[in-house]
Amino acid sequence: MQETLIILKPDCMEKRIAGEVITRFENAGFDIVASKVTQLDGPILREHYAHVADLPFFPEIEAFMSSRPVMPMILRGENVIAQVRDLLGPTNSEEAPKGTIRGDLGTNMMRNVVHASDSPESAAAEKARFFPEL
Repeated sequence: MQETLIILKPDCMEKRIAGEVITRFENAGFDIVASKVTQLDGPILREHYAHVADLPFFPEIEAFMSSRPVMPMILRGENVIAQVRDLLGPTNSEEAPKGTIRGDLGTNMMRNVVHASDSPESAAAEKARFFPEL
């Protein structure tokens, strides 16, 4: 069994569609093994987005991701990393096909409802970042 980290982003929480998103993951057969609601701040966002933290658009990401509480969670299941990313669709919601979470519920590149780990290595680092107690 594999684990991945997802974050229900501020737009997901604002639209009150967290339940719908979680239901899609559960219907796909994934187990939620950890979850919490938290307010993200500058230090954790700079760590999480270190690959773009020096780019001119990072302040917009930081403002959006700290605009309201989010819900990080760890999902467990067979090949969960790839399967979650398939359920989500492309990062840019405008390019995501209908039937995917981002295609049905997202707005654009940033307001795309859910962050998901993209590899076993990033899943391990992100799980440790958001759930250091586990």
